[in-house]
Amino acid sequence: MHDPIIWFGAITMGLSLGLLGSGGSILTLPLLIFIAKEPEKIAIAESLLIVGLVALVGTITHYFKGNILYKLVIYFGIPSMFSAYAGAYLAQFVSAKLQMLIFAVIMLLASVFMLKPISPVAAQTAPSQSVFWLIPASLLVGCLAGLIGVGGGFLIVPALMFIAKIPIKEAVGTSLVIIVMQSVSGFSQYLQVFKYADIALNWPLITLVSGCAIGGILVGLQVADKLPQKVIKQLFGAGLIGLSAYTFIANF
Repeated sequence: MHDPIIWFGAITMGLSLGLLGSGGSILTLPLLIFIAKEPEKIAIAESLLIVGLVALVGTITHYFKGNILYKLVIYFGIPSMFSAYAGAYLAQFVSAKLQMLIFAVIMLLASVFMLKPISPVAAQTAPSQSVFWLIPASLLVGCLAGLIGVGGGFLIVPALMFIAKIPIKEAVGTSLVIIVMQSVSGFSQYLQVFKYADIALNWPLITLVSGCAIGGILVGLQVADKLPQKVIKQLFGAGLIGLSAYTFIANF
């Protein structure tokens, strides 16, 4: 736990969330498994808690900036809470190897979003009336969050921008609230399963990673407007490809 790479990785995760509004939480699971050597099932649950705590800090900042659209929180957040709980319940019947392979695929998908950002359609001053189409997307993202412990911001932000047609700042702020909601829901299910199985979480590690990541997101939020986000996203996306390949190899 005193490995400096754990500290560096946690800070990087927080920085990524603060700078990009998405993608950073996908670093948490590899950090816990490959660096901190946590068992996969336990790491997924710990990742949900850490991601939720870090997203909560980002949510508070965006709340004061007025970047949270509560109508979209209802349309996307509530269904994703139910599906995150279902995904976490399903996880007990899925092998750790399969969970990690699914995670590797998700990392590849995230890298595509980072390397080839799609130009957003013209944003509206108010959410589009077609927001009910967010519900199917929310169910998928929530289930993945519960199953493999990722926040899914790289999926939530584009969905809010292209379906609800809102500006990126509001999409980022709203997505952080949704990540908190689905993380709490999924983690609560893991706690129930672990309680009956007498499995303990690594609370010192959770505290360390959460603290470093929170420090990272606070810095990232302050400097986000001063750095070239396109370049950062491309570098991040390239790194995810390598991490995804390593995850595939480690689980075959």
